[in-house]
Amino acid sequence: MSFRDVVLLAEPRSLRWRPVEGVGLEHFTLRGTPAGIRAESVVIGERGEGKPYGVSYAIDCGPDFAVTAVTIATTDGRRVFLERRDGAWRDVFGERLPAFDDCIDIDLAGTPFTNTLPIRRESWQPGQSREFAMLYIPFDSFVPRLDRQVYTCLEPRLFRYQAADRSFEADLSVDEDGLVVDYPSLFERI
Repeated sequence: MSFRDVVLLAEPRSLRWRPVEGVGLEHFTLRGTPAGIRAESVVIGERGEGKPYGVSYAIDCGPDFAVTAVTIATTDGRRVFLERRDGAWRDVFGERLPAFDDCIDIDLAGTPFTNTLPIRRESWQPGQSREFAMLYIPFDSFVPRLDRQVYTCLEPRLFRYQAADRSFEADLSVDEDGLVVDYPSLFERI
């Protein structure tokens, strides 16, 4: 089974997710570009202790869903820009970030979309597991770090996500485009 063979609609596709607990909303749009695809979103929510935040992000990918750039901006003025070229991640100044050389995918803390990246990028058979090195960006500090994650295809549209250290897991249902429908305990599509 491969989501890689699924062609995105000629028209942009928009959808929304909300957190299972707490207050928040994400408005997300995925569209084709001459270089591949672009995901753009606005997320509002709360961090621990009810502290509100607002974030917008844009993720550029090749046609194979391999990330080429990510831009994150907060309503309080913080910004992150990272670009992956020639197999290396670089910051806004063009400085190489060798700690992330093994990362093709990214994981943003406040959205289920980034789970789609490894699901769409690979071909899967039920029962098959893969471990990925992810460039993880939390929505509190916005300081990137390496995070290892395991995905297992349970059924054609059902994947188990696990932190490599086994500290968290969830079974994610996805739609025909590999976009998360339900992320138990964290997000649900509305």
